Amino acid sequence: MNGIWIYTTYDGKSAATKTIDIKSTEDFGQENQAINLHPDFKYQSFEGFGGSLTEAAAYTWKQMSEELRSEFIYYYFGKDGIGYTQARMSLDSCDASLGNYSAMDDENDINLDSFSLIRDEEYVLPFMKAINKETKEPVTVMLTPWSPPPFMKTNGQKNQGGKLKKEYRALWAEYFCRYIEEYRRRGVNVTRISIQNEPAATQKWDSCCYSAIEEKEFLRDFLYPALQRHGLKDLEIYIWDHNKERAVERAMEIIDEDTEKMISGIAFHWYSGDHFEALAMLQERFPDKKLIFSEGCVEYSKYLAGNQLANARMYGHDIIGDLNSGASAFIAWTILFNSEGGPNHVNNLCEAPIMYDLKSKTLEKKLCYTYIGHFSKYILPGSKRIGMSKFTDRLDVTAWERPDGKLVVVIMNRTNEEMVVFLRIHHQVLEVTLPGDCIGTALI
Repeated sequence: MNGIWIYTTYDGKSAATKTIDIKSTEDFGQENQAINLHPDFKYQSFEGFGGSLTEAAAYTWKQMSEELRSEFIYYYFGKDGIGYTQARMSLDSCDASLGNYSAMDDENDINLDSFSLIRDEEYVLPFMKAINKETKEPVTVMLTPWSPPPFMKTNGQKNQGGKLKKEYRALWAEYFCRYIEEYRRRGVNVTRISIQNEPAATQKWDSCCYSAIEEKEFLRDFLYPALQRHGLKDLEIYIWDHNKERAVERAMEIIDEDTEKMISGIAFHWYSGDHFEALAMLQERFPDKKLIFSEGCVEYSKYLAGNQLANARMYGHDIIGDLNSGASAFIAWTILFNSEGGPNHVNNLCEAPIMYDLKSKTLEKKLCYTYIGHFSKYILPGSKRIGMSKFTDRLDVTAWERPDGKLVVVIMNRTNEEMVVFLRIHHQVLEVTLPGDCIGTALI
């Protein structure tokens, strides 16, 4: 049994990735330092990795030279890039936009005659078109609103929370459908929607609050019927789209005998901590619902930009925890920011896996880009998670079987000590060495 071991170390300034061949030997009773792989135990199928295509990313991309634009897209979506196949896009503006905007702002326009995507056509849609030109198949898109137009809300503005006025629920559902139809006409492969981004948070940026009953009623009585009328029955609908710690309660309050057929799954973020057990409970209670990680990033308001190892480990730890708890896709936040962590119309600056320096006109790949690649390049769409056991909690480990029959094992060493690890499978053992502060991928 042969394979390769690809591992990355970081010396505090730069990352170094090496690839070595590995070959199995007979298992003569290896007990210690073992990671056991059990391909006979199969769990969820995986649909892919990706990131958000915000106006901030599209605007920053537009500032580059044509050559650098192509290079950037290749890094994520090209043949030798990190294998992104998924994306999330905002319906109207989000915080990672140049400012608040809506496709229609006329409260008297009940037929949506003034509806226009002129704002998206300036930056976002050309960005999406260039990405799809690079990929074999159009990128799979989840479309999510951050806020309805101001006139539809109780607080009369995009920002600072507020709620959707009851008298505008039908029009907002029609607006939702119109957005999907117009995006699809322009070649955007919208296959998923979520009802509202972070519905339990009043943010200083674009936001709108829904209680569980309000989200359920809007879905059941307005959005779902509108999607059916517009022939959008193929869309997957996701609820919650917020942090993991309250995902179980939200799902139990929304999913019932009336809404069960309407809901494809639960989307979630990472900002309130691990809560991997919550995902496991969701899988147990709702085994036919998909779990989609739809947002997570390193926020400069909470974390240091210069601590690349800690920031990259956030991704490695959360990806492994989410995948091992049942996630079917992992879509990180914006794929590109400028070197300051923006633009962002409320100064909510964040790190992206790749950042563009406006002064030097250069791209910088953060360490998290490399860490994400240890998963996204090798766990291909259609892969199945397999059974695994490990000898220590000092390692984060996930194991998968790809459609081509190869096994992928991603291991992150959470210590600064070197470890020798023995991968056991079918009475064979493959030995790999993990230097301290290392992430590695075995392809067997």
